Amino acid sequence: MRFSRRIIELQESPIRKLVPIAEKTKKEGKKVYHLNIGQPDIETPVEFYDAVKKFNKDVLEYSYSQGDPQLIRAISEYYKKYDIHYAEEDILITNGGSEALLFALFTVCDRGDEVVVPEPFYTNYNGFAKLAGVTISPITTYAKNGFALPDKDEIIKAIKPNTRAIMFSNPGNPTGVVYSKDEVRMIADIAKEKDLFIIADEVYREFVYEGAEYTSFGNMDDVSDRVIIIDSISKRYSACGARIGSIVSQNRLLIANLLKLCQSRLCVPTLEQVGAAELYKVESSYFKGVNDEYKKRRDIVFEGLNSIPGVVCKKPKGAFYCIAKLPIENAEDFIIWMLQNFDLEKETVMMAPAECFYATPGMGRDEARIAYVLNEDDLRKSMAILKAGLAKYQE
Repeated sequence: MRFSRRIIELQESPIRKLVPIAEKTKKEGKKVYHLNIGQPDIETPVEFYDAVKKFNKDVLEYSYSQGDPQLIRAISEYYKKYDIHYAEEDILITNGGSEALLFALFTVCDRGDEVVVPEPFYTNYNGFAKLAGVTISPITTYAKNGFALPDKDEIIKAIKPNTRAIMFSNPGNPTGVVYSKDEVRMIADIAKEKDLFIIADEVYREFVYEGAEYTSFGNMDDVSDRVIIIDSISKRYSACGARIGSIVSQNRLLIANLLKLCQSRLCVPTLEQVGAAELYKVESSYFKGVNDEYKKRRDIVFEGLNSIPGVVCKKPKGAFYCIAKLPIENAEDFIIWMLQNFDLEKETVMMAPAECFYATPGMGRDEARIAYVLNEDDLRKSMAILKAGLAKYQE
């Protein structure tokens, strides 16, 4: 008996693959501060739970393949707050942003096609592309200049005759970069010139700090026929477990073809959609408190990292991640060593090795992604442990 090449070639999640080592460390009586995964500790708004509790039907029926009409309507209204005008017919509900990304690749790419992606990128892009038979053509960005995009000519070099789309997250996971209006405009112009789709992963839209200007591709009217927006409630409303995402486009033919995939998996869970519809009605003031909290956490991590000799990290402007370039050869080896061999008063930290956030071999080997989703005291302790651990590891 054998397994498919598809599954054999699919990479393990670099965010989760070291979990067994962390669990063993915990069983040995050590506390592990998890900086490896973007699981917010912010409370999910009570509106979600209230809506689910009020659900009172005798039968828990299938929902519509395109999604619950009330949720779709709520999302349409939500976008209007950003001067983005999507009709209800432009919106499909998906099982998280992950399904939306996979469906987008299935719909715009054939096997053997390519998509251009700035690296480092959300590591599951690799997995989604592999499942779709698509190759990622990377545009390398660097920690030393805050992971800004290279100039237009450099991006165009990555585009080939079989390139079908440009895909990236903004604000960025894993870098925390927020692309400028000029950068977004440049991508839009390239997509028009080269006849490409834009798969815009905008799930961290609200998490932008210090007045940084955020520009959505939904505001670019001249490319509305080629923009595919990926969205989710997971991080926005701290509702990762609900698994509610969406895929949005004004290209009606694209939506009609995406709907075939939605129909093939029947529907998204009914109760989660009921709760999500109420989340999209939460007052915008909710994000002020959340943003203030994440900004404080970011500052703790940034100051902590920059107090460590040899670490390179530019201050992230959005999301709740950063990539730190460490003064070591192999970040994964170091992370495992921290879990197995180092503690400070029976406490240690876990990060995500960044190499698998790249498509270019060898890139990111000395880098780690840090998710600043813990409370302020835990983050301060984490930075102190990391500083002590690096000093010991280098001896």
